[in-house]
Amino acid sequence: MKIIQLHDILKAKNRITPFINTTPIVTSSLLNDWLGHDIYFKVEGLQKVGAFKVRGALNTIAWLIEKGKKPKHIVANSSGNHSQAVAWAAKIFKIPATIYMPEYSSKVKIQATKSYGAKVVLCETRDIADSMVAEASVKDGFYWIPPYNHEQVISGQGSAVYEAIKEVGKVEAVIAPCGGGGLLAGSVIAAKGLLPNVKVIGAEPRNANDASLSLQKNVIQRLKSKPDTLADGAMTMSVGVLTFEYLKRLDAFFEIKEEQIIYWTQWLTHLLKLRIEPTSAMGMEAAKQWLQKQKTRKKVLIVLSGGNMDRETSLKIRKKDYLLKTPSL
Repeated sequence: MKIIQLHDILKAKNRITPFINTTPIVTSSLLNDWLGHDIYFKVEGLQKVGAFKVRGALNTIAWLIEKGKKPKHIVANSSGNHSQAVAWAAKIFKIPATIYMPEYSSKVKIQATKSYGAKVVLCETRDIADSMVAEASVKDGFYWIPPYNHEQVISGQGSAVYEAIKEVGKVEAVIAPCGGGGLLAGSVIAAKGLLPNVKVIGAEPRNANDASLSLQKNVIQRLKSKPDTLADGAMTMSVGVLTFEYLKRLDAFFEIKEEQIIYWTQWLTHLLKLRIEPTSAMGMEAAKQWLQKQKTRKKVLIVLSGGNMDRETSLKIRKKDYLLKTPSL
């Protein structure tokens, strides 16, 4: 297995920069006052297609073309943002794409994937989608871009944290959500490559805690059924063989309850005046739990992974008002 390093992240950043947004860093002085720490947010919800996923998809295709191996057709499997990212990236490079998605995927993400020109095949379960994409990928000229378990996907995702640290400078901790582990793996490589002493922390829904269990048992654990969580960007059945090796380098990992996800989705939306999808909000709860154990003021970077959320999820998020309880440690 090739070890992905900081220079791989930099190469990915250079490949994709002409096509993507350099997303902003935002902060809330009110939140910082309440918590007594300095928290910076990398807003990938303002990225192309509304999520960090486009970084990995674009980098993989650009890397293939760089090697003289432009595919005739691209296939991918995803329950959410990766499907949109691959569809959009394939359109940029004028390559046909077919995306296999489970039927329970966010309706807005299914529609967006279609709108970017990809053919969408809806499958009864995630396992069926995974099986169908593997079968399609062996066809001549077809190339499979997996949502996380790929060196160039990981390198592309890591460019988000690379950009952020270059902008905000030294931080004590970097926090990102975990689904299949691509963003978090890339974040580990970028953060520790730039700041060897930084703490890198992951967050995952307690209701979809395969990564947490995998790290506890030191062997990949797979969920037995579709997880019941509002964080649809973290509904993967297991982490990848490749991403797992980088997740082992994490300094902390937190399982986030559904109520905590809703709480921070509401509060970050209110404080930052941005569209925050539930998966993104997990990082703030992880930050809170980590900061509760710190004795000095810390500077923390949190990756807000995306801003795509359908009406059904929005209604669930707004069912109870959590803004009556002010954030604190």
